[in-house]
Amino acid sequence: MKPESAKYIEQANVCIARAGVMMTVRLHEDAARTAYLASFHTAQAYIFERTGKASKSHHGVQTEFFRLTKDDARVDQGLRRFLSQAYEFKSIADYFTGDEAVTPAKEAAAALESAKRFVEHFTGLVSVQNSQ
Repeated sequence: MKPESAKYIEQANVCIARAGVMMTVRLHEDAARTAYLASFHTAQAYIFERTGKASKSHHGVQTEFFRLTKDDARVDQGLRRFLSQAYEFKSIADYFTGDEAVTPAKEAAAALESAKRFVEHFTGLVSVQNSQ
């Protein structure tokens, strides 16, 4: 794995750990947002490993990630979709207000579990990229 990719993966794992702590103190919106960020950083690692280029914006990462994973039979398609679906959690935490700015505990917990699987799955693929 390239050093840049490893840094993205390291940050993804930091996000997973932080989201777990947030769940214990019922910061569900923040936990779900951070779960998305873990997936975002993992997608950045996948992109960098495949292209040698860093995508920074959320839109840019999602677009390039979907392009690169489109025909890869090793990719779990449900997890692939999680990246764009989980962006909604970031939007809720960052932009919504009042009753709209709520992520139920069950949804946040599910987002965190999906993010953990996302990080694990795509970290495995990133590690394989360099060994081929």
